[in-house]
Amino acid sequence: MLTLLSTLVSFLMGGLPKILDLFQDRADKSHELKLAQMQTEREMQLAAAGYAAQQQIEAIKLDEIKTQTASDERQALIGAQQSEIQAIYAHDTSLNEGTSQWMKDFRASVRPVITYGFFFLLVGIDGVLAYKGLTSGVDFNALADQLWDNETQALFASIIAFHFGGRAFGK
Repeated sequence: MLTLLSTLVSFLMGGLPKILDLFQDRADKSHELKLAQMQTEREMQLAAAGYAAQQQIEAIKLDEIKTQTASDERQALIGAQQSEIQAIYAHDTSLNEGTSQWMKDFRASVRPVITYGFFFLLVGIDGVLAYKGLTSGVDFNALADQLWDNETQALFASIIAFHFGGRAFGK
């Protein structure tokens, strides 16, 4: 019986390192699993933070693209307007080819003649109304308010803008 017992104990003692290795292996694998889970969680957090950062970068890039597109559209519009003005001036110049100097001078005088005509008409009408008002005994302040009202100011500004605006864009 002792032999049987000693054989059994020896057998178990021979397998004890394997049993201990089994428990150690189980503990190691459990530890590795926890480390893998922690690493995965950390990577997920970094990925989420990175995704948020990437999302912000993409939003900035999108805004940059929109701004560049708007700028390109404005540049194209400005280029088209410049081309149109150059085409108009080229057409204007081609109209003067083969004409007399008198006709060229007459065409060049249209804008100033219209401007001066309207200016002198405005001054003439206001002068006559001022004379009539002052000789009729109308108060000067009331007369000034009547002659230089908002509509007259707008008309005068339009005349000046027509003449000088056309000259500024013509250069």
